[in-house]
Amino acid sequence: MPYASLLPIHPLLLSAPHPQRVLVIDDVEMNAALIASVVGTLCDVQTATSSQQGLELAVQYNPDLILLDVMMPEMDGFELFRRLKKDQRTAHIPVIFLTGVSDVSAEEIGLNMGAADFIAKPFRTPALLARVRNHLELAHQRHLLERLSHSDGLTGIANRRYFNTMLSREFNRMQRQKQPLALLMLDVDDFKAFNDHYGHLHGDECLQQVAQAIAQCLQRPGDMVARYGGEEFVCILPETPLEGALKLAHDIQVAIAALKMPHVQAQAAEYVTVSMGAAAALPNTLADGQQLLASADARLYRAKRSGRNRIVSSD
Repeated sequence: MPYASLLPIHPLLLSAPHPQRVLVIDDVEMNAALIASVVGTLCDVQTATSSQQGLELAVQYNPDLILLDVMMPEMDGFELFRRLKKDQRTAHIPVIFLTGVSDVSAEEIGLNMGAADFIAKPFRTPALLARVRNHLELAHQRHLLERLSHSDGLTGIANRRYFNTMLSREFNRMQRQKQPLALLMLDVDDFKAFNDHYGHLHGDECLQQVAQAIAQCLQRPGDMVARYGGEEFVCILPETPLEGALKLAHDIQVAIAALKMPHVQAQAAEYVTVSMGAAAALPNTLADGQQLLASADARLYRAKRSGRNRIVSSD
C-alpha cells in the first residue's frame, strides 16, 4: 500500500532548539558588560543597567535565566525579584543573585525568596560559568518536559489540554486588543471505516500525516493546531477574520488532498478527506472561547451531514 513507511519525526526532535538566553541586570555598566562577556560563551546575553529596564527586558526577551545584582538604586534586587515573581509572564524564570554583600543574611533572604542560586562578588569565572551552565541545563530539561506535557503522543502536535489553555489565553488577549479570533474544527471523513479496512496501524499513520499537513499550512507563529480527540483537530487563529480562516481551510483541504492517501471506503472521494467548520468573532461579543468553539463544532457537524469533504462557515 502507498503509505509512508516511516512515521513523521516528532516536532521536538525536528526543530532545532533556539540558543538559550540570559539577562544580566546590574546598575554598574562595566560589571554588566563583564558578566555578559563571561556567560556569552554559553548563550545569548542581554544586559540591563536599571531595575526598570530589567523588568521590561525580562518580558520582551523572555530569558531562560536572569543574573540579578542585589545592590541597585531606586529598586534593589530583592524588590525586583518580587515583581518578577508576581508577573505571570516572568514568574517562571529562574534568578541567580549576584552581589558584593558579604552578609550571610542576604544569601538567606535571597534563597528563602525562591532564588535559584546566590553568587558573591568578586566571583571566580570558572565557578560562575559552571553554575550558569548547570542552571541553563535545568531550564532546558524543564522546557522539554513542559513541551512534552503539551503534546499529543501520537501526532506530536498540541494536545486537547494545551488547546483549552491556549484558547482561553488567546480569547482574553484578542479581547484586550479588540481583534478577531478564528477557529477551524476538522474531522477525518469516514475514519472508522478507514480503520476497519486498513487496520489501526495505518489509521495512526493517517492521523500523523494529516496532522503534519495541517501544521505545515500554519505560517504565523501565533497560529496553533491541536488534536482535539480521535480523528478531530482544531486550529486557533488569532487576529484572523472569517475570510482569513476560510483561506487557510482551503489550503489545508488542498494539502490533505495532495497526500493522496487511498480510502476505498470513503463516501466523498477515493482518498482521505476532511470536513471542516469555521468560526470567527470579536471576543468582546462572546461570553468566552467555548462559545466560539461550539459554533465551529456545530458547523463541522453540518459539513459532515451535508456530504463530507467540505467547509461550512455559517449557521
